[in-house]
Order: sequence, then structure tokens, then C-alpha cells
Amino acid sequence: MNGAPLLDPLACRTRQQRVLAWMHQADLELAILVSSESIEYLTGFRWDHRFSPVAALRANGTMLLICPDKPVESAALDEVLTYAAKWQSTLRNDQREASAAVLRTWLNSSTIPRRIGVEFSWCPPHVSHLCPTATLVDLEPELLRLRRKKDPDELAQLRRAIAATEAMYDRARQIIRPGLSELEMFSALQDAAVATCGEMLTGTGNDYASGVRGGPPRDRRCEAGELYILDLGPAYRGYFADNARTLAVNGQPTDDQLVAWQHVCGALKLVEQHGRAGARCQDIYATVKEWLDAAPVGSWSSHLGHGIGLSVHETPHLNPNWDDVLEVGDIIAVEPALYAPELRCGMRIENDYLVTETGLELLSPFPLELVSG
Repeated sequence: MNGAPLLDPLACRTRQQRVLAWMHQADLELAILVSSESIEYLTGFRWDHRFSPVAALRANGTMLLICPDKPVESAALDEVLTYAAKWQSTLRNDQREASAAVLRTWLNSSTIPRRIGVEFSWCPPHVSHLCPTATLVDLEPELLRLRRKKDPDELAQLRRAIAATEAMYDRARQIIRPGLSELEMFSALQDAAVATCGEMLTGTGNDYASGVRGGPPRDRRCEAGELYILDLGPAYRGYFADNARTLAVNGQPTDDQLVAWQHVCGALKLVEQHGRAGARCQDIYATVKEWLDAAPVGSWSSHLGHGIGLSVHETPHLNPNWDDVLEVGDIIAVEPALYAPELRCGMRIENDYLVTETGLELLSPFPLELVSG
């Protein structure tokens, strides 16, 4: 996607300043960015996996973007260069080498930096070998930390993605019935999301299979008595929603299914009571685990949730393997669940929340019920 920036250029400049502050502390003269998430976060522009743009931020605040084929314009950029991503409309397979060559020329126009920040998980040799005498420092942990606090332009993207999930659940409640194929459900929900967003999605979510804990849609028809877990994560311009609802396929949940539903809803209420800035995620997890372990039907052993944003799983983690603390500006997806064979096969209900000064703001206030009301 090119043309106009997807994020507010002034907000991108603010985010650049946050990165610069850390660069000065770490004595970095340059930061090189290659992941699509980092490039969008700091410049406002995004290209899909077919392309290999690169961006660079100097310690003096100069922001460079090297983009495919056509230059773009934005107040968030000081310099824009291009590389040829296509030859006579055919995509090149050596794009990373091509964009790195432009970066090499740009670097050679001035003194080669001594210390450079790069994303260790993403930076290929085409880029890392450009300055063989420089010390490379991993920039990724700091970028992930900064991405926790969502700015207003990011929150607007996330709200649009979450609105798409509401339309998807509305459609699911309209069409669900025994005999409906999972592929039909998937297609109908994608249609609802695209209509809400008004453009192609940049992500579709992962769980569209009925009668199982999750998975992609299959060439299979859902059956009466099953619970259909729909864990939907459409991404709008790179920003992922992530919430789930569970529906009774035949509209007639069993007593066990209703009891499990009540306990999962109770777990969400516990999170809403205890979730606030400064709360330890491990403590919230332990409180919910104690509650769900006492449920008369079903069991639970997965994570409780995670941050969302430019990736579907971001910090903070509501998971005993991390010792994270909630911070103002976090957006978290909270997904308690219970599973058992007698539940066919279980249920998961997931809400999205914004962490505020006073607690949690529910971003996904749409029905939780197993049946349409």
C-alpha cells in the first residue's frame, strides 16, 4: 500500500523522537528499519510482503525512507529514495539486495556510523553487512516497548479493526445453523469485515473451525450440538483486532455448555475488576486460573491474553511465563476459556481492552451469548 500515509505524520514524528531519545542513551548514530511493522510505526507507510522497503533514522533526527518504485510524500519524512521493485511489471526476486544498494549509496555519502541499531530478528545480511566496522545493537526490544502505548492515530486503526469483528459476529449469528460449511462461514465473515473497513484486510484472523479449539476453515459442515469458536483478528491497515465469541450451532446449548459459559464470562469480570495500570499480569492470571479451575465442567491451561497492535501478539503478556505489568496505553486481548469433550469441544470468549488511568475500557462491547437474542 502506498500513496498517502496510513498514520498521522505528526504522530509518526513524535514516535521518531521517542526512538531518538533511546538512541542517544545507547550512543547510536543510526537506526535501520526493515520490518513492515517498524516502518509503518515510524513513517506511516506500509507495503505488503511482496516488497522490501527500508528506513533509516539518523541521530540528528533525519528520517529516510527507501520505498519501491514510486516516491511518497509525508511530513514524517526528510528524504525519500526509491529502488526498482519491478522490471516491466514483473516483481524482482532480489528486492532486498536492491533496496540495500540504495541504502549503501546513501550511507557512503557521509561518515560511516560507529554504532547502528538494527532489528536482530529481521535484519538480513544485505543490510547488516553494509557497515562491517560498525557495532550493531539490537533495536527491536526498545521498539516493542515503545509500541505498547498506543497513540490516538493507532487507536483509531484498532477501533476500525474491532468494528469489523462486530460486523463479523453479527453475520455469524444470522447464518449459523447445522449443515453450514466452515468455508461458507469464513467467506461470509470476510465479506462483512471488508464491507466495514471499506478496503482489503491486511489480516484475517485464525480460528474458523467448528467443534474444535481452533484452526482455519475446513471443507466440513458444522453439526448440531457443537460449539463454534470464532476467534477473529481482522487487521485494518496493519493493526490487528483479536477477539472471540462462541456460538451454539443449533441455538440450543446444553446445561454443561451454559455452566461453562457462565464461568468464562465470570473470568472476564474478574479481569475487569483487577485490571488497571500497575497490576501484575501474573497476578491477574492466577486469579482467573483459580476461578476457572473451580468450574464444574471443563479445564483451562492456555494463556489469558496478550497485547495487540501491529502484531497480533504483543507485550504485555497475561501469561505466567512473563512478569509484565499493565501500563496506561496498552491494548490487551483477554481470552479465558474452558474445554472438555462434553462441551463439544469447549468455548473461548475474548474481549479487547484499553488500559486507562482508571482501569480497563472495553473496546469490544458486543454480545457474548451462545445464541442470538
